[in-house]
Formats: sequence, C-alpha cells, structure tokens
Amino acid sequence: MQDSAFAIFIVFGCIWILMGVTALIMLLKSDAQEIQFGKWGLIVAIPILIPIVLGIIYQLVRPLILQHL
Repeated sequence: MQDSAFAIFIVFGCIWILMGVTALIMLLKSDAQEIQFGKWGLIVAIPILIPIVLGIIYQLVRPLILQHL
C-alpha cells in the first residue's frame, strides 16, 4: 500500500498529459491547419521524450533488479 499514492500520482499525470495533447491537437485543428512534425520539431521533442521514457522503464525494471540482489 505504500506505492498507492505514487500510482495515483502517475495516473493523474497521464490524464493531464493526454488532456494537454488533446487540447493542442484541437487548437491546431481549429484553424484548419494540417498537423506536421518537421525536422526541428523532432529535434525539440526527442530530448524531452527520451528521459521520460528511460525514467519509466527504469521504474518498471527496478523492482525486478532488487528482487535478485
């Protein structure tokens, strides 16, 4: 039960991320613009997404590693 507060925090964080992405897409689509990701968009997005993905993977794998120590 010690991790229940952390799990709730992660779930609400994911909900906020989904709401933000949805709002951004709706904002871009309201001007009838086509959504495009160019080279510069990827240069900005990749350094933001890589640490997030690595952090999530680490937290998923950490309990498995600690069991074997």
